[in-house]
Amino acid sequence: MEEERTYQVQAQEAGQRLDLFLASKDAGTSRSQCKKWIEEGRVLLNGRTAKPRHPVQAGDEVRVRVPEPVSPEITPEFLPLHILYEDEHVVVVNKAPGVVVHPGAGHASGTLVHGLLDHCERLAAQGSPLRPGIVHRLDRETSGVLVVAKSDRAYLRLIEQFKEHRVRKTYLAFAHGSPRPEKGELRTLIGRHPIDRKRMAVVDRNGKEAVTQWRTVTSWNDQVALLEVRILTGRTHQIRVHCQHLGHPLLGDPTYGGGKRKSRALPHPRIRDAVLHGVQRTMLHARRLELEHPVTGAPLVWEAPEPEDFLSLRTALDAAVREP
Repeated sequence: MEEERTYQVQAQEAGQRLDLFLASKDAGTSRSQCKKWIEEGRVLLNGRTAKPRHPVQAGDEVRVRVPEPVSPEITPEFLPLHILYEDEHVVVVNKAPGVVVHPGAGHASGTLVHGLLDHCERLAAQGSPLRPGIVHRLDRETSGVLVVAKSDRAYLRLIEQFKEHRVRKTYLAFAHGSPRPEKGELRTLIGRHPIDRKRMAVVDRNGKEAVTQWRTVTSWNDQVALLEVRILTGRTHQIRVHCQHLGHPLLGDPTYGGGKRKSRALPHPRIRDAVLHGVQRTMLHARRLELEHPVTGAPLVWEAPEPEDFLSLRTALDAAVREP
């Protein structure tokens, strides 16, 4: 259960950075952890979100929602897994939508890591104890290919490949509208949203370079499009942010402008019905992953079949535009 704490800034504390002020209130909480809470929107300064570096003033009220602590001990749990490949160094899965990759605040059980530990007993010990073997992630609602390290040797070499952008990642995504041109590349900086710290955004400075390539696979009356998307970098929410920036947010993504309200505004009644009935999540699927085996160096390619909700929506949209 989350704990709520409230602090009043005293005169002698005025001028401190917000993250340093919070860290000073609890010897067991690091400044980096406080900074993370601030960026996640868990900290309100006088009722509003603020940046970690914001200076506090005497009389300010700081309210914090402290997440429930997660035990570093992970108990293996059975979880249905779709294994695409496995050897002594790596395991590759087709992650189902709705599954969280690793334990964290609010997700102390039922994650992919719990299921993998039940399946293969050991994952790489490198990295965070709550993220054994995890070298990249997919959002909770995103389905598709995910590689996990079983050996420490594999972990370090996979991290190196991701860091050097030598891994090729290709996605399928349903988006509102139909991008023009039908294929292209977007290169921007992505950082925390200046107001809503839970979200990411295209920013002019203080962000990290993000490069996304897209190609339209199919379009239905220019109201919905199926895109093939390749990301050359791996920023948080990169595809979702870039599609919003292009004016074509993903179907089922209320965080970045593609939620039910936008779907209800689709002008074609049968397309609108198909989307409202067929979309129950952010429609993003990690279709293909290409990298070198971390130990043998052999080139490897894995593909995750198109998920059932993608196939069903395609069928419904085809029927919608065929009918007179």
